[in-house]
Amino acid sequence: MLQRLFVKNIALISEADIEFDGKLNILSGETGSGKSVILDSINFVLGSKADKTMIRYGEREMSVRAEFFVEQNSEALKKLDEYDIESEGEIVITRKLTADGKGAIKINGNAVTASMLKSVTQHLVDVHGQSEHFFLLSEDNQLKVVDGLLGEEVKKIKDSLAELIAEKRSLKAKILELGGDESERERQLDLLNYQINEIDNASLKEGEFEELKARQNIIANTEKILTSLSAVCSVLNEEGGCADGISTAKHYMNGISALSDAYGQIGERLESLGVEIEDISETVSDLADELNFDGREAEEIDERLSLIKSLKKKYGADEKEILEFCEKARAKAEILSDSANAVEKFTAEIKQTDEKIYSLCKTLTAKRKESAEKFCKEVVAELKTLNIPDAKFEVEFKEYDENSANLSSSNGSDGICFNFSANKGEPLKPLSKVISGGEMSRFMLAVKTVLKDVNGISTYIFDEIDAGISGFTATTVAEKFVKISKNTQILAVSHLPQVCAASDAQFLIYKVEEGGKTLTKVERLDEESKINEIVRLTGSVQSAAARQHAIELIKQIKNKEAAN
Repeated sequence: MLQRLFVKNIALISEADIEFDGKLNILSGETGSGKSVILDSINFVLGSKADKTMIRYGEREMSVRAEFFVEQNSEALKKLDEYDIESEGEIVITRKLTADGKGAIKINGNAVTASMLKSVTQHLVDVHGQSEHFFLLSEDNQLKVVDGLLGEEVKKIKDSLAELIAEKRSLKAKILELGGDESERERQLDLLNYQINEIDNASLKEGEFEELKARQNIIANTEKILTSLSAVCSVLNEEGGCADGISTAKHYMNGISALSDAYGQIGERLESLGVEIEDISETVSDLADELNFDGREAEEIDERLSLIKSLKKKYGADEKEILEFCEKARAKAEILSDSANAVEKFTAEIKQTDEKIYSLCKTLTAKRKESAEKFCKEVVAELKTLNIPDAKFEVEFKEYDENSANLSSSNGSDGICFNFSANKGEPLKPLSKVISGGEMSRFMLAVKTVLKDVNGISTYIFDEIDAGISGFTATTVAEKFVKISKNTQILAVSHLPQVCAASDAQFLIYKVEEGGKTLTKVERLDEESKINEIVRLTGSVQSAAARQHAIELIKQIKNKEAAN
């Protein structure tokens, strides 16, 4: 629910700090006092389009801060979690706009975009105004209302439809890959066979290019290698070289090894060193003997490297990628070689997929019809209490079969229309054709009463939804507000004394003049001031009788609430 709203520098409001009740909050005031500014401020912080003309005259910036508290399992918190924004149930939204059009939005101190804001607030607040009939008159939106009743059940079916449609799209893409006429397929097949043969004839091995480059480097440095190896052999084996020196040293140490263990150990180490030098000498000699090649080998390596380089330019960065390209080309060539059979196979699979989609569409339709029938009965029952005793309401489903069904939408194949009749003897017709403004307000209230436990929204906002309503119906509207507010917080702008009498928190919006400027103020009324406001709304002069009537009106609403 919306716990607190702080508004600064919007229209005629310099500052307003409003703490709302968790149930029924009513905003009233004279026409032009600024009630709509409060709602505009709420819409602004919820993510509606920013308009710098809203900034108070003479100021450079406007801002709104809204503090919400929601249940831990709410959709709003799940959405925040997707954005890595932490919350323990409190959601604080701040939004600012400067005179040069620059804005800033934060949720719990984290900067967010307008689209991110809307994705969160759509789960917090539902705003209903006199113009909302445009929403209900759209058949697409009517379907959303019906699906909202099914909740998770319809989501699972739509997810399954989406998977099947994606599968069908993939099959169609495979058929498209076979594309063109017979000559085009032949051209593609000739190219693929050429590529396959070129790679197969090369007989590539993974890592071969690097091995050849290493061998090529050895060949290019043969003279330098031989010179170095010969020099090493000379140092090790020539007279007076390392081998002779080690032998002489070993002879001297052996002469004194018996005198001390330390001398003996040195002698052993010299013995090992002599063996190691001999082994190194033999290894170097073998390496020199192995360093034989002919000019033909160098030419063959150059030719092989050139071939691999050419293949790498065409088919991949290394031997592995080239071989993978070859396998893909081989698979595609096999499909092209038998394209007629492949197309037939894919077409059959598409037909099977369409059958599954159609079956799911029919299942979805059946569930929608069942839910819509129950929904219509409940709305009609509510309309009867709202003084439309002969109301008839139904959801018309457009028929479809396998040939006319829309099998490409995860939303199913249903087209629906809300049909309505307010008067006895009048046939049902599309809602947009027959409903009046006053009836529309009551119809909308009936719908919201039925949906109050369905959509998970914690706050409803009604902008003069009771316009054109009076008398007995006004009392019923007040009772509907009370009924909804038991589970969902309501903020409503109203001119009806009955609705104000039902309020848990009454706010008066009024204008004052301060320092030569007109300001809009918001005041939460105490019980005495609330009675005065009800007297004003009834059009009565302040008198004992008028006040007593207001008191009785409050008691009447509260007693009815207690009885229910």
